[in-house]
Amino acid sequence: MKQTAVSLGILLLIFGNLSASLSDVAVKLLNGEVHPLQYMFLRQVISLIIILPFWLSQPKPQREVGSWKINTIRAYLVLAGSSMLLVALTYLPLATANALFYAAPLLMIPLSIVLLGEYPTKGKVVATAIGFIGILIVLRPTQFHWAAIAALGTATTLALYNVLVRKLPQSQTVSSTLFWTSLLSLPVATPLAWYFWQPISLENLGLIAASALFTLGYQGCVVLAYRQSETHKIGLAEYSGLIFVALFGWIWFNESLDSLTLIGILLIVLPMMPRPKRKKFTTQIDIQ
Repeated sequence: MKQTAVSLGILLLIFGNLSASLSDVAVKLLNGEVHPLQYMFLRQVISLIIILPFWLSQPKPQREVGSWKINTIRAYLVLAGSSMLLVALTYLPLATANALFYAAPLLMIPLSIVLLGEYPTKGKVVATAIGFIGILIVLRPTQFHWAAIAALGTATTLALYNVLVRKLPQSQTVSSTLFWTSLLSLPVATPLAWYFWQPISLENLGLIAASALFTLGYQGCVVLAYRQSETHKIGLAEYSGLIFVALFGWIWFNESLDSLTLIGILLIVLPMMPRPKRKKFTTQIDIQ
């Protein structure tokens, strides 16, 4: 049963990272034409509108906030992470930015120890390190830019956001979690966006809406995944987004795949592959 939960958690994270990769593409296509604080506000409002019908369709007990403290912290993490993500994707190549974003699973190991008391096995630590090496090989962040600090900030907020899922009540539904995360961010996001407001085109508004939708898909998968199993057992699956980023970079931004890229992908994918359990053979000896 535990192995099934781990497998389901990994699958959910893979789907979530596909959604997150599509969100990154939408943000990259904004090309810096929207202020980060304006983007942050609009994305949260659109997310709230999308999730509202699902939240209202639940029985009243399931609509409860559950934990004001944890949901508020996660809401602020979303605000900080999304604004820094826009900066990173605007000024860095998609591949370079994502190389730094994927430091998040690596950061989740010490965070899960400190915040959750979950201690990973040595094998998980080694596999995570191998995966991170693969990321550096594939994405090769060769040009340091001040926006790289924003990318590392996004990775840190993402790691904290994911780890804190384990602190939420088990009875809280995904719809309620996403609803409260979006709603609790607005008291801070609204005045900041108002101060920096500027005209926005319908095309850019559509890209922000796409980013919000895909981000909700990622966040929903994360909530479900990290409720299935301990963080250190499935966190490595976060690296699966690398494959999608490499593919989308080739399609939308002319980033070609070379032999080093393929080697890096193998270093990321192979540690995630389930290992067959060794069967114990017993020999029966009949005594006549």
